[in-house]
Amino acid sequence: MLTKQGFDLWADDYDQTVMLSEKTNTYPFAGYRKILNTIFNEVMKKENSYVLDIGFGTGFLASKLYEHEHQIDGLDFSSKMIAIAQPKMPKANLMEWDILHGLPEGILSKKYNSIISTYTLHHLTDEEKVTFIRCLLPLLTDNGKLFIGDIAFETCEQHEKCREENNGHWDHDEFYFVYEELKSSLETVCHCEFHPMSHCGGVFVLSK
Repeated sequence: MLTKQGFDLWADDYDQTVMLSEKTNTYPFAGYRKILNTIFNEVMKKENSYVLDIGFGTGFLASKLYEHEHQIDGLDFSSKMIAIAQPKMPKANLMEWDILHGLPEGILSKKYNSIISTYTLHHLTDEEKVTFIRCLLPLLTDNGKLFIGDIAFETCEQHEKCREENNGHWDHDEFYFVYEELKSSLETVCHCEFHPMSHCGGVFVLSK
């Protein structure tokens, strides 16, 4: 698993690495643009909204929303990623934070129309994902939604098939979403939808 220092070193080449995988339609970033475009279009349905981006990285998605006058708060644990993202959205509230510690106090008192997270939560175990999502749900406005774009599969069988096909470069330190498992874990606390965007990625839409 990449550490904070690893992401700092990767920051300058992160977008290029992602786009190569997306262009060749290969694991892990196949469907990347479609996933981000889907989330962008959903958030854009409400003007001048309040958005929390978990793991904003170089600001690829958050900066586009910022350009359309959405109010952006963001969390990322890489200081180098923040240094790249901040000039793209100078008035955004970008904080260095490790989500393994939950959420910072300054965020817990706020409400958001949209909470977004792309290619970040797979660094949490399945149990940690559920716990973290439960912490995010109370931050949504009454009609707010949580959008998660990530490496994800509808079923355990699809997950296993992808792992076998990519065993040579599969990251065994990451924990990918499986819709049937996540939905079962959250069915008593929220509504959960999954929209596949590629053979190894998709968008979750969660609402209270």
